[in-house]
Amino acid sequence: MDLSQHVLLSHLNGSVVNGLFECEQPASSSNCCVTPLIHQTLLSVEGPDAHTFLQGQLSCDLREVDQDGSRLGTHCNIKGHIVSLYRVMRSPAQGYWLRVQHDMADTGFKLLKKYSIFSKVSLQPLFESHSGLGFSGASALACLEHCLGQSLAMEEGSFIRHADWTLTRTPGNRYELWATTETLVSLLPEVLTLASPAPTEQWILQDIEQGLPDIRPETQESFIPQMVNLQVFKGISFNKGCYTGQEIVTRLQHRGQLKKPMYRAKVTAKQAPLPGSLINSDSKEGVGQVVIAASNAYESQYELLAVINKVSAENEQLFLPTGEPISLLELPYQLDPRLFESKR
Repeated sequence: MDLSQHVLLSHLNGSVVNGLFECEQPASSSNCCVTPLIHQTLLSVEGPDAHTFLQGQLSCDLREVDQDGSRLGTHCNIKGHIVSLYRVMRSPAQGYWLRVQHDMADTGFKLLKKYSIFSKVSLQPLFESHSGLGFSGASALACLEHCLGQSLAMEEGSFIRHADWTLTRTPGNRYELWATTETLVSLLPEVLTLASPAPTEQWILQDIEQGLPDIRPETQESFIPQMVNLQVFKGISFNKGCYTGQEIVTRLQHRGQLKKPMYRAKVTAKQAPLPGSLINSDSKEGVGQVVIAASNAYESQYELLAVINKVSAENEQLFLPTGEPISLLELPYQLDPRLFESKR
């Protein structure tokens, strides 16, 4: 955890335990909860070529980011496998912020830097200066409107940019507020009069419930974007033109057959399944791989997202390598059945 995150956490009413914020009560759908997004951070991309540069690197369409303010997007290798997964947002300085898993920030920054040498862009990690807060619950929007002092009518995926902060509405009627740590600390006293603190683990669980993927060091270069259902969130553009890995991604969409989509599941186990852990079936080992997992409200029970062979997932019992059975849960969205049809 960076210094800026320690500063933010020290101003919250609770205690830091193993890098998570521990609260007295879980989030309720009838109130507002605030969560420190200590598992994520920002990279900044500014300059006259920022749009063109990112348009040629990321899977999402930057024109849609410019219009709506926010999109998920991946940076792939030339084989179309995901190296980094970002939420791309317009920045207060007219450039872009890339919100990324904290453990992936250094890798992502170095790869962007490598491709930027012929573009007029300035890349900068914002690890030490910026932080994020997540707001959830039925009163989340009202809490934000009160604390930020303005009306915030927002559709899912929409975005508001202010001179001091950016706000994005994410699936599950949740909101991400990113700003300098100093700005967030100044807002916290008023926020905490209306919102209950909630742990980061709970935010990750809500991501899983919404079927939102993430990439960790253990799963880097393991998946093509469609394998983590990114097309559902408009995180892949099939008509914007070339970007790194685009040929493979487009070929799968229009000429290939997706055999391993991402599923939501639950398991009872002694410890959380780690990203990258293999999933076995009755007849075969390694039919799937864990994307992310988080504990839910029940002791020793975890929810997870996992990329699994479709035939195995829908016809066989699945297990962790340690033998615990896995049960599939419904995703909050439907996948296009044409993805699974042979086009030859």
